[in-house]
Amino acid sequence: MNKVLIICTAFLTVATASVITSCSNNRSTGIEFARNMYDPIAYNPDQPNKNFKDGKTAQTPPAGTVPVGFDKNENYPNTPEGYQAASAGLTNPLPVAVPTLEQGKTLYLNMCSHCHGNEGKGDGSIVKLGKYPAPPSYSTGNSSRGGSMKDLTDGKIYHTITHGVNLMGPHKYQLTPQQRWKIVMYVHELQKLQ
Repeated sequence: MNKVLIICTAFLTVATASVITSCSNNRSTGIEFARNMYDPIAYNPDQPNKNFKDGKTAQTPPAGTVPVGFDKNENYPNTPEGYQAASAGLTNPLPVAVPTLEQGKTLYLNMCSHCHGNEGKGDGSIVKLGKYPAPPSYSTGNSSRGGSMKDLTDGKIYHTITHGVNLMGPHKYQLTPQQRWKIVMYVHELQKLQ
């Protein structure tokens, strides 16, 4: 009988304590994990900041630095002068290797062959439909910017992929710089075909 009385008393005590604490007006959030997630300690870019001499949070980047995700090869503007400057100033940074060429071929077939054709002859699937004029062949055609297509440099091909030309739109948002360089490498192989 004593055991039943002890169990009932314990149960009533816990129940009473639960009712009393749940009915109080104290709205404590309890223990918080990672308090700085609720009250961030970082400054917003437009807030004053006493940690810098000029009092601004948004600082000018140091000279010679490159922001994350920025491609310095895109400094060449989409102009005839930028095209010529890219021809003189850009070379493919990737070493010629079979795996890189295979990746370039895959990227070319996925992104370029529908217009330029599988072998770069300007006979892609949408050209065969008669909806668009054929782009010049990489091995025998002439560029709309002057010169032979087989003589295009790394910089000219990279600039064209990045900014587009004529009916070809820019591909800088669809392809990373490294992917563009792989396509450049593969286009050089297509230039050699007769």
